[in-house]
Amino acid sequence: MNQVIISAATEGETNPLVPNVWEMGVVLVGFAVLMFIVVKFVVPMFEKTFAERAEAIEGGIAKAEKAQAEASAALEEYKQQLTDARAEANRIREEARAEGAQILADLKEKAAAESARITAQAHVQIESERQAAVVSLRSEVGTLATTLAGRIVGEALTDDERAARVVDRFLADLENQNAGATQ
Repeated sequence: MNQVIISAATEGETNPLVPNVWEMGVVLVGFAVLMFIVVKFVVPMFEKTFAERAEAIEGGIAKAEKAQAEASAALEEYKQQLTDARAEANRIREEARAEGAQILADLKEKAAAESARITAQAHVQIESERQAAVVSLRSEVGTLATTLAGRIVGEALTDDERAARVVDRFLADLENQNAGATQ
């Protein structure tokens, strides 16, 4: 095989394994122009796009961090307001309980005073009615006693002084009998 390659090279044919210098030069110049265009125009555009995206991402991250900080601050403020509202509600509840207890104590005091007043008034009224009943009973008992004594004795007891003595004696005897029966 070595003889075939050597004989082909000697006859003026070009070896396919050895590159042509002109072709290599054209390819290198084309590559250099393409490389220049890529480096001069394409790469800066990619860099610009990359920078814009990086800036947008960083801006978005900054906005997100700022929004997160604002949300955290709002949450803390909300928690503080909620704590304050609960404390205020507890304070109002305690004030209402204290006020209710005071109102209840005042009402009990007023009720006790009213009860004492009504009881005293009732005692006074009962005493006055008892006195009126005693006077009325004395009068009726006196009249009945004198009439009865007059029938028993057989003479009329029209003398008021004598009749009063008879009535007083009769009532005293009745009170003595009642006092002895209750003891």
